[in-house]
Formats: sequence, C-alpha cells, structure tokens
Amino acid sequence: MKLLVSPINTEEAVSACNGGADIIDVKNPKEGSLGANFPWVIKEVKDSIDSKKPISATIGDFNYKPGTASLAAYGAASSGAEYIKVGLYDIQTEEQAYDMLENITNSVKSYDSNKKVVACGYSDYQRINSISPMKLPEIGANAGVDLVMMDTGHKDGKSTFYFMSENTLSEFVDLAHSYGLETALAGSIKFDDLEPLKRIKPDIIGVRGIVCGGDRNTIVQEELVTKVKAQL
Repeated sequence: MKLLVSPINTEEAVSACNGGADIIDVKNPKEGSLGANFPWVIKEVKDSIDSKKPISATIGDFNYKPGTASLAAYGAASSGAEYIKVGLYDIQTEEQAYDMLENITNSVKSYDSNKKVVACGYSDYQRINSISPMKLPEIGANAGVDLVMMDTGHKDGKSTFYFMSENTLSEFVDLAHSYGLETALAGSIKFDDLEPLKRIKPDIIGVRGIVCGGDRNTIVQEELVTKVKAQL
C-alpha cells in the first residue's frame, strides 16, 4: 500500500516527503473534502520536492459541470500533477457520473496519456445526497479512469469506517480490482483504522488529519507521517 498525504503548501509537502509519503497530494481544505488549490501551488510543491515523489492534485467536490471539471482537470495536469482527483459530490445519477468522468478523462489524457484520473465517491454519500461509491468501479472503468477512491464528503471527524463496514470497503476494493482499476481509501482515517486497512489492502491510503495531530486545519507533521508509514 502507498501512503498519500495531502499538504496545502510547500512547507507541508516537504514534511510529508521527508516523513515517507509515497504520493504528495496538493489540496485546499478550505474549499471542501477535495478542495482545489492554485496551479502555481501545484508547481511550487512539485519543485519543492524535486520530483522525488509523484504529485496528485484535487480539482474539487463537483456538482454536474462536466465542462468546468474537464477544464480544471486539464489545468491540474498541465501544472505538473501525475494524479488528477475529482470528487463526485453532488452527482446523483450514473449518467451524470459517466458524463463527468468520460470528459475529464478525455481532457487529461489528451494532455498526457500517462496521467492518472482518480474518481472519488463518498462513504457518507447518503447524508450528502450523492451517488453511491459502490457504483464507481463500473462507471469509472467504462469512462476510462485509472483509479477509484472513497473519502468522506463532510469533514466532522467521522471516519469512513463510521459509514462503511470493513466488509463493504473490501467489496469496493475487490470490485474495482476486478475492473482493472487501482483503489484508494481515505476519509478522516485514524490510527485505529490502520489495521483494518491493512486487511482490506487498497492500493493507496489517503490522509491529512491524522498527520496533522487530528485537526486537518493545522499543519502536516513529519513525525506523524513517519509514524503512519511505519504502522502500514
């Protein structure tokens, strides 16, 4: 399993990198679960770690705006991100999800076919009125994405494990793998969640709050990144 850590600036990115993170995921928590940061911040983060680790970038928690999302995805790809993540936050139907993901994928792959598109659903989908993440593997595979992810949409300290059982998360990972997709699990992950995550075996585990001392609005701490990495 790879450890993805989500910094908001170069200082945090260096801490995440030095702590042993495998993927540096640039985001902006002020704009939501998958809040988008600025293109120049993505470039600065990439320069700050001297391309030692792949860069991921979130483009937002999106409602049904495939054109806007595709343009944002192209911007993230051209800014240096190897992984481009979109959250299907306010998407209720399979048709909307497919249209979003197909156009985002076309946008990213037209820039660089080696870039990876990440489709993110939410374990708390019922309370945010969004599509079930269990539908994403099939939709994502048909749309050409590379990786499907599960996060929490509303950040109130409740972990993905509060909304989904270990068995359900294992089903999500196994289903995605059956479609040839990589998988990622995130969402207010706590230290107690690391052991079940090791049993579930997603390809990537995404964190921020746990390496900020429990408050995602503070700063990434190198020693906590090291601790999480060691436990994985």
